[in-house]
Amino acid sequence: MQTAEHWFQSLLASAGIFLNGPQPCDIRVKTPAMFNLIRWQGTLGLGNSYLYGWWDCPSLDDLFYRLLKADIDRKAGIFLPQLLGTGMAYLANLQSVGRAFEVGKRHYDLDEDLFRSMLGDKMTYSCGYLHSGASTLDDAQFAKHDLICRKLHLQPGCTLLEIGCGWGSFARFAAENYGVRVIGLTISEHQARYARARCDGLPVEILLEDYRTYTGQVDAIVSVGMFEHVGVKNYSTFFDLIRRCLRPEGLFLLHTIGSLRTEIAGEPWMSTHIFPNGKLPSLRQIATEVEGRFVVEDLHNFGADYDFTLMAWSKNFRASIERGTLAKRFDERFQRMWQYYLLSCAGAFRARALQVWQLVLSPNGVPGGYEPAR
Repeated sequence: MQTAEHWFQSLLASAGIFLNGPQPCDIRVKTPAMFNLIRWQGTLGLGNSYLYGWWDCPSLDDLFYRLLKADIDRKAGIFLPQLLGTGMAYLANLQSVGRAFEVGKRHYDLDEDLFRSMLGDKMTYSCGYLHSGASTLDDAQFAKHDLICRKLHLQPGCTLLEIGCGWGSFARFAAENYGVRVIGLTISEHQARYARARCDGLPVEILLEDYRTYTGQVDAIVSVGMFEHVGVKNYSTFFDLIRRCLRPEGLFLLHTIGSLRTEIAGEPWMSTHIFPNGKLPSLRQIATEVEGRFVVEDLHNFGADYDFTLMAWSKNFRASIERGTLAKRFDERFQRMWQYYLLSCAGAFRARALQVWQLVLSPNGVPGGYEPAR
């Protein structure tokens, strides 16, 4: 019978990765117990054994790029954590109203200095846009914000609902640069407090509220990096709310990370450690819910830009640790977890295993056709 080490070694070799090899993407084994953990838990075991310090890799982003480019996750098969996660997702609504605030408390309510040091002064926690010619993280985020405003055809005086407003960076941008009134929803107490202070004096209202309880009607709606928390069982509710709250001539822009595979449950390691109850949608799942509710005016994929964004965040986080800014607040295990999160995602976007989609939807179709902005 093949040992766990030989099984893992053969998988890695098909991606050009070797145990204790000379390449920056090669895995340096510290504790052989990692092999059995990975053999039984798959990606959850791979990530957990890294947190335990059982292995290292000088270039985690390149490691995951190669693994995903070689389709190793398919070759490895199905593991118990995936089966359990899928079963739970079928049996329960993991993103119910009662559980909606969990990701806020466990992720977005972490120390604000962590996010400020990683994201920069703009505090924008989503993919930047490079195709405008931007070469810095701040420029890429500015370009993304402006792109969204142009796609929504925002005009002074209109009312914009932002579902998942984060720390208020886009709300402030839209109010300052396009003269709109913004209503922002968040399920994070820290984000709500920060966004209110950031947008003080502007026509911006920040509500600590789950999207399902909102009852107003607005000229335009945007959701950036929030749909990943909605969950398959709530997609219909989400799009019904958009249809109900959006005026007949309005536009809705959905910005979301997307998966190439249609699944009901999230990735086990990421769901356990980073985004509780998170679930990336597939284009099929989105299209199924949009059908009969909206006209798809535009579909734009710029997922490759998330590689740049994540690598910039990782560099900022590492620099803050080295300066000692965050080292005393977050222990080594957290630091390893956070870098694993950022760099594994960078590799996934580089391999094009993950996407970033922006969809522009209208309730009845734009008269004469929609002119997409780029």
